[in-house]
Amino acid sequence: MDDMRGPVVYTAPMPSKPTARSLRSLRALVFDAYGTLFDVHSLVALCEQIWPGKGAALSQLWRGKQLEYTWQRSLMRRYEDFARITEAGLRYACAALGLQFDEERCRALMGAYLKLATFPEVRSALAALKASKLKLAILSNGSAAMLRPLVANAGLRSLIGTVISVDQRKIYKPAPAVYRLATQRLRVPKTAIGFISSNCWDACGAKSFGFRTFWINRGGAPVDELGAAPDHVIKSLDELPELLRRPVS
Repeated sequence: MDDMRGPVVYTAPMPSKPTARSLRSLRALVFDAYGTLFDVHSLVALCEQIWPGKGAALSQLWRGKQLEYTWQRSLMRRYEDFARITEAGLRYACAALGLQFDEERCRALMGAYLKLATFPEVRSALAALKASKLKLAILSNGSAAMLRPLVANAGLRSLIGTVISVDQRKIYKPAPAVYRLATQRLRVPKTAIGFISSNCWDACGAKSFGFRTFWINRGGAPVDELGAAPDHVIKSLDELPELLRRPVS
């Protein structure tokens, strides 16, 4: 974990938006999975079915703890794969909300995590991007055992050529070592990779590493104050193909 040896201070000014010419230099697009292509809150209905009146609250707390545990375990250097972290977050959320929890409910919800719904625009946007001849890949906190069925169940195998898991480095985003996996696997320099995430902290981490970044800000949230702002802010993935097609200025 050479990226954990000491702090890296990012001192560059807030970046200006890249020009159309710089966007035309992109050779690959790398997507976050959870929350970007796949709606983690598509499980609210199942949560609500199991615990009436608690579905939305459970989903929000579950997701929050899931992310929190990835950051905490990375700092502690006590890596567990994403399936175990996801289950741990679920168990915590149920305990915090005072919900009765057993192994049958656990299996049902963890199984549903392999069949998350995609956001409505994902398939058409990916098809348009694939037609542009760019390399398309997923770079995710998810383990390979979670990502393979997730992509297959969503019918995205023909659209996403490469799926990369942080499990290869045993550390979670936004560690620089994770983003480096994309350059190594795709054999594309970081300046020619566009990174897309609906998680602002992830887009900021990718920008700090050196990717061109696109933050899907579906909720109209402010930019995270991390010293490396995303290059572009869009409201939906279907804005990206048109953005990349703009004439060179």
